[in-house]
Amino acid sequence: MLWWREHGLLIATALNGLFLLAAWSLDRTAGQLPWLPLLLYVLAYIAGGAYATYRAVAAVLRRTVDIDVLMIVAAAGAAVIDAWAEGGILLFLFSLGNALEHYALGRTHRAVRSLLEMRPESALVVRDGAEQVVPVEELGVGDVVIVKPGERIPVDGTVLMGEASVDQSAITGEALPVYKRNGDPVFSGTLNTNGLLRVRVDRVARESTLAKIIQIVEEAREQKSRAQRFADAFQGKYAVGVLAGAAIATVAPVAVAGEPFGEAFYRAMTLLVAASPCALVISTPASILSALANAARRGVLFKGALQLETLGVVDALVFDKTGTLTRGQPFVTDVVCHPDSSPEELLRAAAPVEYRSEHPLGLAIVAYATERGWFDAADVDRVSELQSLPGHGVRARVGRSTVLIGNEQLFHTFGPPLPAELLRAANDLREQARTVVFVAVDDRVLGIVGIADVIRPVSPSVIDSLHRLGIRRLLMLTGDNERAARTISQQVGIDEWRAGLLPAEKVEVIQELKRAGLRVAMVGDGVNDAPALALADVGIAMGAAGTDVALETADIVLMADDLEKIPYAIELSRRARRVIAQNLGFALLVILVLVTTVLVSGIPLPLAVIGHEGSTIVVVLNGLRLLGFRPRHAARPARDRNAVPAAPSR
Repeated sequence: MLWWREHGLLIATALNGLFLLAAWSLDRTAGQLPWLPLLLYVLAYIAGGAYATYRAVAAVLRRTVDIDVLMIVAAAGAAVIDAWAEGGILLFLFSLGNALEHYALGRTHRAVRSLLEMRPESALVVRDGAEQVVPVEELGVGDVVIVKPGERIPVDGTVLMGEASVDQSAITGEALPVYKRNGDPVFSGTLNTNGLLRVRVDRVARESTLAKIIQIVEEAREQKSRAQRFADAFQGKYAVGVLAGAAIATVAPVAVAGEPFGEAFYRAMTLLVAASPCALVISTPASILSALANAARRGVLFKGALQLETLGVVDALVFDKTGTLTRGQPFVTDVVCHPDSSPEELLRAAAPVEYRSEHPLGLAIVAYATERGWFDAADVDRVSELQSLPGHGVRARVGRSTVLIGNEQLFHTFGPPLPAELLRAANDLREQARTVVFVAVDDRVLGIVGIADVIRPVSPSVIDSLHRLGIRRLLMLTGDNERAARTISQQVGIDEWRAGLLPAEKVEVIQELKRAGLRVAMVGDGVNDAPALALADVGIAMGAAGTDVALETADIVLMADDLEKIPYAIELSRRARRVIAQNLGFALLVILVLVTTVLVSGIPLPLAVIGHEGSTIVVVLNGLRLLGFRPRHAARPARDRNAVPAAPSR
């Protein structure tokens, strides 16, 4: 049963404690019933030792020796010399340590289970004009599902009809609901907080973003860090050594010095407990899994413990520009008009033509005009004879007028001469990394439009946070021109950049940094940057919700389009490494002190038990602190949301 799997160890520990307390009390008062305390001690042994015995037998059948074997041998030895109370205390604390360990490791189990619970089992689908409820697994690509307010979206798909605010924090880590309307993507497991949506299925259930997240979290939970692999390899040989040492500590004093067997055996059992590496073995997984759970809650998916360990020691961080430091889509930033014209006249002339052209830069003009109410869809029908001239612009008839939109070359060939003041303004805008478009109607040049890929508002503060974290080298890579690269790098605070790069040349930059002895993290969108992401020591894909290439290629996946998660992930990695080092150091120190004390002066078995199991509980609790980790160097929000832009090419 689920509740027993989650709480069984804790219940067994509680029963062990109750039986042990009752046995200890009766042992001092029940003189007429000497068998009763013994019975209660046996029950305490069964309650506290059943799980450890099961694991110890399994280890022996695998021909290995582990901590469970050591503890069961120590408890049995205590019973042999009639030290039932000491053995019971050992099993109580060992069982309590196991319960805490189970809780720590179970956090990721519960995280995965909560993800599974977010996916609806059925969906309301429209087929043959009728609505019917079908299992999610039976949905196919192209089906249309209806999602009512308060329901979870069952599939990855695209909104066909309706508007709603969708809580997608479980997928992307975003704190606030995201407004969705026609054409917007939605993800399986997200919550429709209001509104009625019709959604076209784009992926079957087993290929959804949620399914991939569950797979990544499960695989990350199973992957072991370097420290953990060492501890696992060390545990078996060390346990055999401890058993051998305990055997020698029993036999040698009796054979050589004639010490009573009971005293020698008691000291050997104390040594066995003191030297057992429980805290050493659990110190790493408790910390790693707590950190992975913390990251998953914030929309940061580490592919495994190795990636979590590596990120904290990177020396160089390499950013792709477009879609990473910038928003990845063009925006109108400037409108400069001829004295005889106005922004409204210019945009009313340009928007219908650009709407027909469907060029990304043209659509930015349409969006800008629409926001200001200067675009009338009826004017689109007046556009005729549209001619696209690659590398130059477009020419079209709007009613009886000829409209030209493009660069200087277009006007040298087809248009009126460009006024000197507009040419100077165009050069000024290019120095600010804008793409410049001239607009003319018949023989009148109305003005110019500056268009750019706008920088993410948070980019400068994120770069500042990374500087404060001590990253040695920050680089920006882009296929854009040198001028655009220089402008962007200066504005966001990056000292180095490489411009005009093809994807293969980005790989060469990563290789160059690695040859210089640097550990490199690459941040990109996971599509064009896939080769560089794969080559870097740590590949970070951002805005990866719904992107198969990013989920498969990158080592770390930022589900939301949020650069602020990068400093957070680096700090989390460093904190996890520090906690692991603290745990390992503390565990080794406790073993050293206990073993030395046992050999030099001797200590009671209960004291060794408390020291041994107490250290285990301390390292587990220390690791669990990572569940509540919050970054210190959070990026500061940018004041100017229209930060300096970068220029795309037309």
